[in-house]
This record gives sequence, C-alpha cells and structure tokens, in this order.
Amino acid sequence: MIALLHTSPVHVPVFDALRDRDHPGVQLLHIVRVDLLDRAVKEGPDAVAPALVEALTEAVGQGATSVLCTCSTLGAVAEASAAAVGVPVVRVDRPMAAAAARMPRVAVVAALASTVEPTVALIQEEARALSEGRGGRGPDVRAVVVEGAWERFLDGDREGYLDSVAAAVDALCDADVDGDVVVLAQASMADAGGRVRTAVPVLSSPRSGLRGAVEAARAHRGSSA
Repeated sequence: MIALLHTSPVHVPVFDALRDRDHPGVQLLHIVRVDLLDRAVKEGPDAVAPALVEALTEAVGQGATSVLCTCSTLGAVAEASAAAVGVPVVRVDRPMAAAAARMPRVAVVAALASTVEPTVALIQEEARALSEGRGGRGPDVRAVVVEGAWERFLDGDREGYLDSVAAAVDALCDADVDGDVVVLAQASMADAGGRVRTAVPVLSSPRSGLRGAVEAARAHRGSSA
C-alpha cells in the first residue's frame, strides 16, 4: 500500500487514474489535508512538521509501505519525516527535478509563490548530485508565478486555471526561444502541459512521482524481508 498525502482533493482521481494505467493492483491510501498547506503558506513548511509526521505515522499503521507527498510546498518537510515514520517518503516533484537538472536552462512555472523556493532548491540539489566529482555547473533556473492562477484553482475553476498556466508557459517560451525545459511546479498543473503550443519540453510531476513511490515501496519491502 502507498499512502498519498494531498493538500487538495483534486489529486485523488488523478493518481487513481495513473495507478490504473501504470501500476494496476497497487493499493493507494489517500490522505487529504488542506489545512497543512494553509498553515504552511502562513507560517512556513516547518510549522506543519509535527502534524505531518502524525498523519503519516497513522498511514503506516494502516499498512502503508511508502508515502508520496503530492504537495511541492511540503515536499522537503515530508522527506525529512521518513526516519520518524519508518518508511520511504517520496516528494512528487523529485523525479521531475532530476530530469530538469540535466538541462542547461530551466524555467519553473508555479501557481503558488510558496512553491517556488522549494522547487528551485530541489532542482539545484539534483544538479549538484549530477555534477559531483565532475566539476560541472548547475542549470540556470528562473521562476515565474502565474498571476491569478491559484485563485482560480481555489474557486474550482479548473479550466481557467489550466488555461492560465498554459498561457504563461507559452508567453515565457515566446520571450525566451532558447529555453531548454519548463517545469510545472505543482502536481495540479500537469494537464496544462497538453494545452501549450510551445515546442519546448514541459515537465510535470504526477506520473514520475507515483512511479518513484511504487519503486520505493518495493525496495522497502525487499529490505524488510
């Protein structure tokens, strides 16, 4: 069983569909905690660490063998809780960040300002791991927050939300035709990738993140056998 920590209920059907397509038979336990993101935005991600550990510990008690945190704002705090909860904790955007870190220039597009810093930091972390021992420099990372997008998301205007994100990606790529890759910072933005007209690769996190959590669960079971 994989526990998924969400900060919005919109992620539940998305990850159920990905499971059905890529990992049939894997059991998912969805934990929706909107309050954790609300508090993290106001007080900082570290403020929710105790509540996050409590929620994940409960999930492990129900049989979860790995955890996937689908909220980019809480990703680093979630990963840091792995030792306390006793199973691997995967942040949904790490596999995406690892792919982006291989590119010379990365544009991060976010709907929520609190997502920018942890996303950029994660890409830089992955870039350092790649260049370790090779003397290479990391990618040039810049970030854009889509004005008004998060308000549309909160209002339940999914179409308007995705259209605004796609328009921001296209505008960014039009202004910088030599960009290498665009990273959609939040899992909820994934479907915007199918609405862009740019030829620049646009990376999103749900599919690769779930794959990482499935692989982590299998490795954990193997090490515990």
